[in-house]
Amino acid sequence: MCGRYTLVRLADLGQLFPWIEEGPDAPPRYNIAPTQPILAVANDAPDRFDFFFWGLVPRWAKDASVASRTINARSETLSERPAFRDAYRHRRCLIPADGFYEWRKADDGSKRAKKTPMYVRMKSREPFAFAGLWESWRSPEGSEMRSCTIITTSPNQLMRTMHDRMPVILPHSAHETWLRESEVAPGELDPLLVPYRDDEMEAGPVSVLVNSPKNETPGCIAPPDEEPPDSPQTLFG
Repeated sequence: MCGRYTLVRLADLGQLFPWIEEGPDAPPRYNIAPTQPILAVANDAPDRFDFFFWGLVPRWAKDASVASRTINARSETLSERPAFRDAYRHRRCLIPADGFYEWRKADDGSKRAKKTPMYVRMKSREPFAFAGLWESWRSPEGSEMRSCTIITTSPNQLMRTMHDRMPVILPHSAHETWLRESEVAPGELDPLLVPYRDDEMEAGPVSVLVNSPKNETPGCIAPPDEEPPDSPQTLFG
């Protein structure tokens, strides 16, 4: 799954989305968690950044409580699950990030094995984009909420040491296709929903500060037992 991530290198988003003229009005984020507003580029307005509630609320939902169960969507069942199949065909988005967290269990055979928070990012340090779906939901009171989910797939070799799922990271060459506004046939985009190349990624242990979504500081991506880094480039030494 993908349950926490970072977006610190906001100045570099122009490299990721060169067609967007105006950068986002947002602060650096070191511990983005579900049910928070997150930055995304949606296929109904691909020329700008917007904020979406993280946790997709289908149009037919009676209330927004379903969002806590829809922060991720399995790539293998997008065309089948009622919560995601319509959005997969019509409402897709790219969610920028420059790293994400996963928790690795200690291999000691115990049922309560200690989990080490790991920070995963590109070796190049460049930001990247998760494949996402978005939806617009109207509450019984009439207010509109735009929400989204991050698609997951099977893990690459690096991620397999931490979890049996990983977020779908789309290469630059797939961004235009994913943001196509026209309807796509079921399964048409499935070839894009594959594990990202592990040789372009790296992972390292970080501070347990990240365990709590209340902590939103550079210390979240600091190596264990070290002072918070001055900038994200200092991670892993």
